Amino acid sequence: MPDSTTYLAEGPRVGIRHFAAADSAEFTARTRESRALHRPWLFPPSSDDTYRAYAAALNEDPARAGFLVCERDSGAIAGFINVNNIVRGGFRSGALGYGAFAHAAGRGLMREGLGLVMAHAFGELRLHRLEANIQPGNAPSIALVRGRGFRLEGFSPDFLYVDGAWRDHERWAVTAEMVPDAGGSAA
Repeated sequence: MPDSTTYLAEGPRVGIRHFAAADSAEFTARTRESRALHRPWLFPPSSDDTYRAYAAALNEDPARAGFLVCERDSGAIAGFINVNNIVRGGFRSGALGYGAFAHAAGRGLMREGLGLVMAHAFGELRLHRLEANIQPGNAPSIALVRGRGFRLEGFSPDFLYVDGAWRDHERWAVTAEMVPDAGGSAA
């Protein structure tokens, strides 16, 4: 179990931290165990090579920030939440990508983790807006963002290329002003 000081933020049941090379074996095993849960929405890395490239991009690219959601009692990786396409300047926005692993699905761990990531994004990362683009049939993903105060802003036909085809997505978003104690719109 990781020392709690390695977490960027902690809630009652989970902590969030950055991806590390040492997480490869657990992350890829959890990905393989969760294939039925993730398909057709999500295709996280399932081999050491793809994990290493994925984690390196999240850790090194200033337009991305990756977070593992870990159970505090065991240190087990429950899922991941990434802030992608971070734009600074007047926009100060990022797009979320996330997935729970099968052993943690439906337990509220990702909801808690998303709250921690939102606080980090609106605080430390100084973002103003987070977006989540979700395929309309992905009810658990929609429930996650809705439960965290995201609003439905629209529908984008043929928005993202997933699993061999251009897929429609709903656009969900939240701003710092919509989240209590998120710091408002500090410049």
